[in-house]
Amino acid sequence: MKGIRGLFVPGPTNVPDAVRSAISIPMEDHRAPDLPQFTLPLFEDIRKIFQSKEGRVFVYPSSGTGGWEAVFTNTLSPGDKVLASRFGQFTHLWVDMCERLGLEVDVVDIEWGAGVPLDIYAQKLAEDTGHKIKAVLACHNETTTGVTSDVAGVRKALDQCNHPAMLFVDGISSIGSIDFRMDEWGVDGAIAGSQKGFMLPAGLAILCISQKALEARKSAKFPRCYFDFKDMITTNDTGFFPYTPPMSLMRGLRVSVDLMLEEGLENIFKRHNYLAEGVRKAVSAWGLRLCAVEPKWYSDTVSGICLPDGFDSAELLKRAYSRYNVSLGAGLSKVAGKVFRIGHLGELNEIMVMMALAGTEMSMRDLGVKVEPGSGVAAAEEYYRTAKNGYKDASPPQAVQATQAAAE
Repeated sequence: MKGIRGLFVPGPTNVPDAVRSAISIPMEDHRAPDLPQFTLPLFEDIRKIFQSKEGRVFVYPSSGTGGWEAVFTNTLSPGDKVLASRFGQFTHLWVDMCERLGLEVDVVDIEWGAGVPLDIYAQKLAEDTGHKIKAVLACHNETTTGVTSDVAGVRKALDQCNHPAMLFVDGISSIGSIDFRMDEWGVDGAIAGSQKGFMLPAGLAILCISQKALEARKSAKFPRCYFDFKDMITTNDTGFFPYTPPMSLMRGLRVSVDLMLEEGLENIFKRHNYLAEGVRKAVSAWGLRLCAVEPKWYSDTVSGICLPDGFDSAELLKRAYSRYNVSLGAGLSKVAGKVFRIGHLGELNEIMVMMALAGTEMSMRDLGVKVEPGSGVAAAEEYYRTAKNGYKDASPPQAVQATQAAAE
């Protein structure tokens, strides 16, 4: 069938036309004498997305996983102890990397559907009077389950016992979409990916590193080469890179950052909350539940949705893709076959979300899931049409209000 395919996985996200145009350019000299006029202001503006004035930005040709490795190997040494929690596939992979690098990992395993356990973190940090824990890991947004954690609460737990451990945050599916405050929350290493809130193709790991973490680099003993901060600092200071950068992606990054700053971070955060709430209204109207077990965990970038027993979410994805041209996110690992995901981040508006909901609703009905026809679509539509104090004032125009009042 002709027409566009709706992309509603939680990354890669839709790429704005202006960004695609910026990427589609002739190849250029990455050592041209005027390149610093482009790169140095870009580094400064990226810091604004992290809400940081003190952090140092690094942009690596890599996925977010490479960003994880860069943070660990530049700040820690083999055998160092880190505190981590595991509550989804990506927190699991983060822990797995730590273990494979030779770090000692104190893993807190909790229910998939909850987030970083602040009480347990606070207890473990308070008990660590010898300060053996060198870093605390917090996944801001676990994409597997649609769970957002309280990073500010982790910083509070560290400060309450005056613990010197560094705070590392996986913000790959949150930074640029959900409120993230690098300096205010005392984050020492934050990792983002180009294919999420930055609205680019995959291929860039975008980091912001605190001065404390940069100082830790001087005593870090991990061998490193490609991801060595030292090489990046030396060349980035002059506006260049230690190896050939993907200039087409860098040009797209410039435009995506411009679009984000033009919209305003606060407006971006409100928009994502507003769009996500419409999805949540639809899920409730369908009689289904989110994988996130409490409202405090609900993510504004991705909703993990549980299908009723007896239905396979993989079949739902196949039906949505092949019949209705809609790509939804799969359930991963422990929730494979049980959960499907709707990504609602990046370049997105109400009508695009409605496409995801309509395709999902029809696909569920095709599989025999008992949902009232039109229920989820109607619930989201009504929310978007009448929402107050959201991203937009969605109140009807005055003339419409007058007509409604007369009818009543």
